[in-house]
Amino acid sequence: MRTEVAELNRAGVSGFVEKMSHVVKKRKLDKSRQDRLYFDSYTDVTIHEEMIADYQRTNTYRTAIQRNSELIRGKVVLDVGAGTGVLSIFCAQAGAKKVFAVEACSIAEQAARIVRQNNLQDRVEVIRGTVETVELPEPVDVIVSEWMGYALLHESMLNSVLYARDKWLKPGGLILPSRAELYIAPVSDPVVEDRLNFWYTVEEQYGVDMSCMSEFAQRCIMNSEITMNTVSGQDVLSHPARFAELDLHSVTAEELRSVRGQFRCESFGSASVGAFCVYFTVTFPCQDNKPPALVLSTSPFMPETHWKQAVLYLDAPVEVVQDTVVAGEVRMYPSEESSRHICIHVDYTLGAEKRQSKTFSISDWSSEAQS
Repeated sequence: MRTEVAELNRAGVSGFVEKMSHVVKKRKLDKSRQDRLYFDSYTDVTIHEEMIADYQRTNTYRTAIQRNSELIRGKVVLDVGAGTGVLSIFCAQAGAKKVFAVEACSIAEQAARIVRQNNLQDRVEVIRGTVETVELPEPVDVIVSEWMGYALLHESMLNSVLYARDKWLKPGGLILPSRAELYIAPVSDPVVEDRLNFWYTVEEQYGVDMSCMSEFAQRCIMNSEITMNTVSGQDVLSHPARFAELDLHSVTAEELRSVRGQFRCESFGSASVGAFCVYFTVTFPCQDNKPPALVLSTSPFMPETHWKQAVLYLDAPVEVVQDTVVAGEVRMYPSEESSRHICIHVDYTLGAEKRQSKTFSISDWSSEAQS
């Protein structure tokens, strides 16, 4: 996954106040500045440790490459955003004749060392640069890339994969993974509920009525940021609804500027809906479709990955009962401040409640842009 080093954790009230004291006026970053900040985030070992240690992620890629070994053996492979080069090495181990490991940041130096340490320098060539600017000596038969960001599209690395597909992939070539799907579901959040209820307990403990703080806490906690949290399956309040699908063989960069879809689901029982959860899956084809295609899922019902889930908090919790219809539309698009950052707009209704709208975003690089 191409993501920022800093973990996006849920800020408490004190964190919110501190953050507000450092707010700077947003301005749109020029493309070169966006790219520099993005690639600089990959110069530290922490993010690469996190990705390699994510067993679901790394082993699924390894298994997918092994299952497609007949289509990779003796072929030329392009690894877009190679990082430490682990996927390139998997491809070489599967019999690739040549692997071009393209990586834009300085971690490419470490990738080259890892390739030499595994005695694969004759088949894996690490190329420092963006896939949009490098020149390859020949077209490729296979593209492999771990391009997924938070909420799938954060960081916009898929655009680079599509560029590589259009410029370097031979007709009928293999793309790993080849399809992505996005899902949404209403969820409860017991931690947030406890934090909001806390202010009603202060009087009993200390003799001071602070219940009016609950409204302030709600504004601080249930804000418009996309929060990356691990959602428990037991807190998911309906069957998730798929709202978008991307076929990497045909989707265009223009279509990625507005990924949208409708959803409809029904609540399992009586509960308090505090947020929506968005997650994704990616699918790897298998030669001759035997065995069935391999899926890497970030669902709350599957083993945890470092992507976790994207949590979108409502302005206030809404009570639902069995079979309450939750419906609406999701639209995902790049932020105006930085095209590498994703925004998610949700129009929704919960039962008989009035239709609501809310736009969410991931914290951007505005403060860095001012330095």
